[in-house]
Amino acid sequence: MSPRPRKASDDDVTAAAMRVMQRVGPGELTLAAIAHEAGVTAAALVQRFGSRRALLVWLAEANAASAPDLGRIYRSRHATAIVALFEFAICFADMAPSPDALARSLAYLHNDLTDSVLRKHLVRQARGTRTSLVQLVKEARDAGELVPHTNVRALAQLLEAVMGGSLMAWATHREGNARARLRGDMRTVLAPYLTAKGRRRLGGR
Repeated sequence: MSPRPRKASDDDVTAAAMRVMQRVGPGELTLAAIAHEAGVTAAALVQRFGSRRALLVWLAEANAASAPDLGRIYRSRHATAIVALFEFAICFADMAPSPDALARSLAYLHNDLTDSVLRKHLVRQARGTRTSLVQLVKEARDAGELVPHTNVRALAQLLEAVMGGSLMAWATHREGNARARLRGDMRTVLAPYLTAKGRRRLGGR
């Protein structure tokens, strides 16, 4: 008797899809490739999602739903708000292990921006990310790690812009790696806002 096919959890499918999407662009993405990566049959994903687009919509919805929690997760991992804010911003470099991987991410972003259903989830995800930034900036200011006159929302929006812009600049100039570029740009942007306490707590990050 053949062994019963393994079922993939939501986390399995999400992780497998993200790995495949870093390797191939939208035109090459297939349910079969994601199924192979997840260690299940293509038929299992077809039965579960019906189509590649349905899986992409499911992924977009899941990413949008989890975005507001990401800042809280990073805060729980670090003793201070300023370090949590810094590391939260740096994690966005993970979408760019190479310039080619970032180019593929931008191709998927194009689809998200032009497909009305995907764009709805993209906006929710972006708002969740901004909410996390606002919360972390506010906590860092209230903890005396940022100067008292810091405009919380304005700084959060500036950091949001830097996070995306740094990755684009890095992929263009290809100097060093994405994480180092984002780390350096974050330190430059935060420098005028940091108090002595904030600088000590960031240390050599």
